[in-house]
Amino acid sequence: MVHIPFKGVITALITPFRDGSVDEDAFVKLVERQITAGVHGLVPVGTTGETSTLSHDEHRRVVELCVKTAAGRVPIIAGAGSNATEEAIELARHAKTIGADAALMVTPYYNRPSQEGLFRHYEAVANAVQIPLVVYNVPGRTGSDLANDTLVRLSKLPNIIGIKDATGDLTRISMQRITCGENWVLLSGDDPTALGYVAHGGHGCISVTSNVAPEAMASFFNAALAGDYETARYWQDRLIRLHKALFLDSSPAPTKFALAQLGLCTEDVRLPLTACSDAVKPQILEAMREAGVL
Repeated sequence: MVHIPFKGVITALITPFRDGSVDEDAFVKLVERQITAGVHGLVPVGTTGETSTLSHDEHRRVVELCVKTAAGRVPIIAGAGSNATEEAIELARHAKTIGADAALMVTPYYNRPSQEGLFRHYEAVANAVQIPLVVYNVPGRTGSDLANDTLVRLSKLPNIIGIKDATGDLTRISMQRITCGENWVLLSGDDPTALGYVAHGGHGCISVTSNVAPEAMASFFNAALAGDYETARYWQDRLIRLHKALFLDSSPAPTKFALAQLGLCTEDVRLPLTACSDAVKPQILEAMREAGVL
């Protein structure tokens, strides 16, 4: 039987701020809440963690706090991507040093590298740091799109183990499953289509919604991975409006607004992001009620 090291709902954690600094106490409580709720893994300092506005010291500190707080209870996939290959290597090296289980490596943003450039970027990180690497394809944010043919090449490198696919394109997963091998980890990065992703053979989702509704998301994935699609559809129907509502304004501002309503952190984000618009707050609150978290 093939062992897949990362599956189920893996929360893309927010990074809470207070008075301009990382709120470490709130972050630790968020990690504990996630684990108690039954999520299957955690991702600190990914896109949802506002990594692009954290200093390097803050980035490293948040990863360290996450690993220390989780204490081996769930796997940690540390955000470690950069559009500079040497910086990505340094962040991956730090993730390995402090005991993260893997590193999440977004495609280089802004540079718009060729497919060969993307391959060589990941190859260089894989050669430099002996830690499992999950590549992260999110063309809407980065301006580059990892082609399936490039993924096939990457899947042959020993420590590149899988993908977070945030394209929402469910036609990709079948080819990736066929061509990248049975050990290739297939994680969605798109909450609304995660049910379809699992039905197509995916192993789980790196989720924004589980910041707000971790128990519901854990129940959803426990059902979906067990093949109980009737139960999974029940949870999908309860959660779909929340999936959508958390992107009615620039993420993670709506998620931080939702968590603030639960008394878990402030709404603070860092420029160039701004706090969630008043215009969309009623929809977020209604979606939270529908999901059973208010």
